[in-house]
Order: sequence, then structure tokens, then C-alpha cells
Amino acid sequence: MSVAESFGKVAVLFGGSSAEREVSLKSGHAVCEALSQANVDFEAIDATGDWMQRLMEGGFERVFNALHGRGGEDGKVQGFLECLGMPYTGSGVTASAVAMDKALTKHIWVGNGISTPKYEAVTDQTDVAGLSERLSLPLIVKPAHEGSSIGMSKVTSWEALKEAIEAARALDSVVLVEEWVTGSEYTIAVLNGKALPVIKLETDHSFYDYDAKYLSNDTKYLLPCELPQAEEDFLRELAVKATDALACKGWCRVDAMRDEATGEFYLLEVNTVPGMTDHSLVPMAAAATGMDFKALVLDVLSKASLKG
Repeated sequence: MSVAESFGKVAVLFGGSSAEREVSLKSGHAVCEALSQANVDFEAIDATGDWMQRLMEGGFERVFNALHGRGGEDGKVQGFLECLGMPYTGSGVTASAVAMDKALTKHIWVGNGISTPKYEAVTDQTDVAGLSERLSLPLIVKPAHEGSSIGMSKVTSWEALKEAIEAARALDSVVLVEEWVTGSEYTIAVLNGKALPVIKLETDHSFYDYDAKYLSNDTKYLLPCELPQAEEDFLRELAVKATDALACKGWCRVDAMRDEATGEFYLLEVNTVPGMTDHSLVPMAAAATGMDFKALVLDVLSKASLKG
């Protein structure tokens, strides 16, 4: 039996209805192309309409989950697949739900001694005016349960904070207000518990926002990342520690900043269903180790499992 045959019939879940639908469509199409090249028997399923019925009745033996954002990356799809007894790629229910919640992720990291910027989780019960007593400008405001930098904004005055929070709350009931770190930005892919080479990100935008991630041709991805080997090794170890703390599985990606004043690394968040597009970072890091895109997709698929 060939490797492709050993997978059985595979469902590729992508698209969906989250704010990250367009990115997920690109990821799903790229994954499908790789599976086609590898002669894997698969069916592409856009997670809208009757997708659950199609999944239950399609005779699938495993699922490649390429759904980004809410509904696909937050434990909901994972729980459904666990109920079906259908092995799937990536992290399980709890790890997915926790990692999707930026505030809860940071709470767990702090408890594990992992450096992350000072923050507050803001709800409709929060005294926004009181934040000035606990946080320092500038700040970055983020919806707590969105990815791809959707709804994020940098705030340089207390007068602008309320408006930024309201804009983020249009997308989420919980908003993360985090102290801004001035310095270099890095991303670290973790594949099966091992960190891949670190990538340094450079953009002319005020931060690595949606346009810089998916639309701009001016964003620079530096690999090697220009860190001394000992510091890159430290950052890779920190990323593994951070994903282990959340019980992440399969493949994921950790975003980090380095404070230019102190040299300290701060972790920002974890993506448990990282992008698989032509601008995506996990395939880029894998390529640096000699693993092409098709090999990466097959490796991720081979680790599909029930997490319990």
C-alpha cells in the first residue's frame, strides 16, 4: 500500500464563514493541489451549508482542517470531529479553544513563566478610563478571538483608546489591550513538537497587519533571521515551551517580538491552524529545512488523530 493509499479518503475542510474565510479558501486550495499531486483521494469541502452532512456521509477516514478563525480554529470543529470519531489534523478541542483566546493564552503563559507583553482583557464591564493607571502607551488593541490581525489597531493616546476598543468590540465581546513592544518581530513554526527556523518579519506598516500578511509585496521575510545562533535557539525553545503549555499538536505558529531597548523576547500569540498560502510562513520555514510544500502537507496529514 502506498503512502497516499494509507490515508484513505480525506476531507479537506476550508472556507467557512469566519472573518478569515478568504485566507482559508487560499489555504484549502493550496492543500488540495498538494494532495492531488501526491495522488491522495480527497474531497474539498467548503464549511458552509450542508457541510456537516457531507462530512458524515462521505466515507472519510481523516480530515485536513484548513479552516482559519472562529468555528474552525477554536475547538468547535474539533469537537464535532471527535464526536464522529474522525481523525483530524492539528490541535485538539481544548488547545484550540485556549489558543484562540488571546487573553487566556497569555494567562497560561504568565503562569508558566513565559514572557508576554503586559495586557488587560476588556469587556463591557471594564472601566476603560482606569486602564491608564495599569498600562503604558503606546498600546495595541485586538479582538481576543480573531486571527490574521483582523480588527487590530495601534493606539498612541488615551483619547483614541475608547474608539479602538469599540472598533474591536464590533468583532468580539472581549478585547485585548496590550502594551506595545518596539522592536523586531519574529515568527516560529512548530511542527510535531520541534521548532523550525525562525523567520524575521519586516514591514513598512506600523505593525504586521492583514495587508502586510496577505496583500503587500513589500513585506520582507528574513530567513536566516539575523539572530545569533544562541538567541535563535533560545527563541525556538521558548516557542516549543509556549505550545506545550497549551497542549498544541501537529503544526502551529508562534508570533514574537524582541524589545529593542532590553533585548527581551515577548510572545504574542499562537496560531493552531496556520496559513498555507503563497504568503504563509510555516511552508517558508519548512522549505528552509528541505521540506517542500507537498511534503509538509503530507506530514501534517499523517499526524491526523483523535485527541480525546
